[in-house]
Amino acid sequence: MKSLYAQYRAEAAKFAAYRRTRDEIATLPRSVALDLGIFPEDADRIAREAVWG
Repeated sequence: MKSLYAQYRAEAAKFAAYRRTRDEIATLPRSVALDLGIFPEDADRIAREAVWG
């Protein structure tokens, strides 16, 4: 069983990955995002699914 500190660190790392992913998607030029088949407006959903499943 993980300690409370280890759980906190794991969640903090996941949240940092979520923010990085969300920010990268949101700042893509619209033409590049559309070429990839994603919409920058969906950055929150895409990042959440990528990190937490």
